[in-house]
This record gives sequence, C-alpha cells and structure tokens, in this order.
Amino acid sequence: MHAPWLLHTSKTRRHLVAVSGGADSVALLHLLIEAGFSNLVVCHLDHGLRGKHSTGDARFVASLAKSHQLVCEIGHENVASVAKDKGISLETAGREARHRFFAHCARLHRCPRILLAHHADDQAETMLWNLLRGSHGARAMREVQPIVAEGKKLELIRPLLGLRRHDLREFLMSRGLTWREDASNAENFTARNRLRNEALPLLADISGRDIVPSLCRAIDSSDDQEAITRWALDQARVLDPQGRLHLPALKELPPALQRAAIANYLSDHGIRDLSRELLERSLDLLDVKNPACLNLPGDRHLRRRAGRLAVE
Repeated sequence: MHAPWLLHTSKTRRHLVAVSGGADSVALLHLLIEAGFSNLVVCHLDHGLRGKHSTGDARFVASLAKSHQLVCEIGHENVASVAKDKGISLETAGREARHRFFAHCARLHRCPRILLAHHADDQAETMLWNLLRGSHGARAMREVQPIVAEGKKLELIRPLLGLRRHDLREFLMSRGLTWREDASNAENFTARNRLRNEALPLLADISGRDIVPSLCRAIDSSDDQEAITRWALDQARVLDPQGRLHLPALKELPPALQRAAIANYLSDHGIRDLSRELLERSLDLLDVKNPACLNLPGDRHLRRRAGRLAVE
C-alpha cells in the first residue's frame, strides 16, 4: 500500500479522521494505526438516512475507536430534512452537514486537520461528474484542500488518492478486518451512484480498458497546466496587496488568462461549482458599463469597487 502522505507526516501530531464505517474509511484508520499515528480522533456523522442501519454504523465506529483506545466523536443530523428545507440535493446537504460537524470537532479538539478516505476511483468519478456539470476544466479533489466551515478554517487531507478501491478492500481482507457495507451504494438513485455503477463500467467496456487510471492522468495533466497558469498570473501581478483582483492588471491579460485569474480567485475564496458560464458572466464585471455585482453560489457576491474585484 503506497500512500506517500503517511510516510512524510508527523505521527504524533493530532489529526481528526472521518470514519463512516465503510471499507474505505475503515481501511484509512487501520493504515494510520499501522503507520504509527498515535494522536487520532475518530469522527462519525450519522446522516439519519438509513434508519437502524445508520445507528448500527455509529455503534460500529464507536466500538472500533474504543478497541484502539481512540477518542471518538459521534454527530447526528437529519440530512433529508435539511435538503428539503433548503431545496438542495441530498449530496449537497450531506456535504454541508459533514463540514459543520468537522468544524465542531475541530474546535472541540483544537485541530483543523481532517483526514478523508477518498481514493482514485472517487477521484475519477468526481472529475467525470464535474465535466458533465460544465465545470471549468478537469477539476477534481485535492490531496490537501483548505476550506472554511462555520467560520472555522479547516484542512481536508486525502492521503489515499493514489490508491484504488479494490486495493483498500484487499488490505482489509488480508488482515481479517471488518467493515459496514452500505447497501444504498448499489442503488442508482443518485448521479454519483449511476456514474460508479453504470457510466464508468460502460466506458471501460467501450474502451476495452480500465479508464480510472486514464482519468487520473488527465487530472494530473490539468494540475500541471494550472501550475503554469498560476505562475503566469503571479508574473502578471493580478492581485493587489489586500488580495483583491486588480482590474487594470486583469484587463491587460488575454481572455483565457482573465478567466483563469477569476477562477483561481473564486476557488481560493471557497466558491464551488465554477462553471464556464459563471466565469463568462464574471468577465462582464471588467466593463464599468455593466452592473458592478454578480451573484455567486452560496449567497455570496463578486463585486467591482474602486478598480478591484472582491468576493463578499
């Protein structure tokens, strides 16, 4: 099992570990323990979506933590009710609930670092889903991703992005370790489940190969291109000393770099779901004849003021 992050990180530094009870997160926890990590806090959020099965997951995780003398935090939230009240998808409501829970645990244990068990197959699904939604570029998950939740700065860390789903299960089985199987993962009631269970196998059949490595290589190539773009934007000095986009500098750039500058700025300020259409509308702010404010996801705004663009 080759997970470089585990080899180059302090084993005594405190980390929060998100454990659902499924194979991936259970494998992450055991890999951390085998690697010698000694200051772990197990964090489990009951989403309230699967009745007694959700309760069983929580009990399983609590027992697992206790067997290794680890602190365990169990949270509860009715995600379906939140999704209905806010008019958002279950996936979005679940992600927001997890971030709120992580922020609570981070404050409680004075630790902003949360380890997540996303792996290469998750990465391929995320990249494909983002492309289907019209996202800007081949965007996927980062190994280290800073976010802000409930006013708390957090660091989401994904040490297993280089490993495959089957590798993690083989690791568990080779050691006789158990996990909880979520039967809903096999049901095609969400877009992500359909990508996993229908689209990716079909694409593999059409191409005659396992396409996950190909999609992950595309992500790596996109990351290389983004690094080049960020270097070019640094040279162009598009940010002012306060970290706002400087309109005179931005207007000197070709449109492709203008879009990239705005995309990077919005992403760095926690704006998700960056579509090409949103970036094109953002470019309209460069012209003072147009309205000075643009609505962003999450009830935030990109505003033009005094020759600058800033997220509010």
